[in-house]
Amino acid sequence: MPDLTKVDSTKLASPLDVGGVNIRNRVFLAPMSGITDEPFRQRAHAHGAGLVVSEMVASGELAKGRAGCGLRIRHSGLPVHMVQLAGREATHMAEGARIAAGEGADIIDINMGCPAKKVTGGYAGSALMRDLDHALSLIDAVVGAVEVPVTVKMRLGWDETALNAPMLARRAEQAGVKMVTVHGRTRCQFYQGKADWRAIARIKQAVSIPVVANGDVGSPAEAAMILDQSGADAVMIGRAHYGAPWTAGSIAAAAAKEATPGVPEGPEALADYVVAHYEDMLTLYGTESGVRQARKHLGWYLDRQAGVIDEQRKAILTSFEPVRVIAALREVFSRAPEAMNLRSAA
Repeated sequence: MPDLTKVDSTKLASPLDVGGVNIRNRVFLAPMSGITDEPFRQRAHAHGAGLVVSEMVASGELAKGRAGCGLRIRHSGLPVHMVQLAGREATHMAEGARIAAGEGADIIDINMGCPAKKVTGGYAGSALMRDLDHALSLIDAVVGAVEVPVTVKMRLGWDETALNAPMLARRAEQAGVKMVTVHGRTRCQFYQGKADWRAIARIKQAVSIPVVANGDVGSPAEAAMILDQSGADAVMIGRAHYGAPWTAGSIAAAAAKEATPGVPEGPEALADYVVAHYEDMLTLYGTESGVRQARKHLGWYLDRQAGVIDEQRKAILTSFEPVRVIAALREVFSRAPEAMNLRSAA
């Protein structure tokens, strides 16, 4: 892997214009369903991520006022509020975009990359790459509904026989899209194998708008390599944030040769950090739902930062009593060796 000093590392630290919206650096937090909620986005931004994106919101449910959608699109007070919409009906996509813009969204992203069966089974997400005319009808509807910039996130194609991301990106740009993000796998690959970073270069060559490269990036060296191989303008990082919300910020800070802001130093600070994240989720969702929603995050923190034994992990992740959970978290993380060298976690 190349060192950042051997690639244009300053590019990652420089700002990027997306349809008139200024993004402070080029290392982004990917939208992840059930993960990148308001507490998570606020932490990633505080650590220095250039851009953070809401978890995917189903446009049909948003348009119909379904419970829970409001929390996903609510403005969290960050400088740039970006909302991702998914769906297959143009009217719902347009209405969802108008609602999100009305809530203060600065950028609307269209999901054409989610590989999950529950999404593609409804002909949304990456299933849209099987019918580019229909995909473009959704893009046209959203672009026509709002004045804020519209972006699209996609994969290389549905499968190896239909690598049509360059064509979709080109048509999206012609329709008014201001940026595209490409995950370097097909839908049928899901997350298997290795993302093809070089294949993203074909999308970069097809358009003049910014292209963001996504897939298997979790360190400064990998961020440097994906930019080098793809020629992309920015990097988007998803799963490497599990149990480490500072990942994107750490990579951006490394590019700028600066310290990552807000990373907890030492066992007590780590315990405070995890507990605060837990309490913020309870506040957002309410105690009954919050204790369940937070478990995946606590599990990642425990696995990545504490190395707890199975009995301790099970006790924390099955308890419905926040007081007990918090006490157990403080006990576990107070014994985490040197806070597991958090700065190198990215």
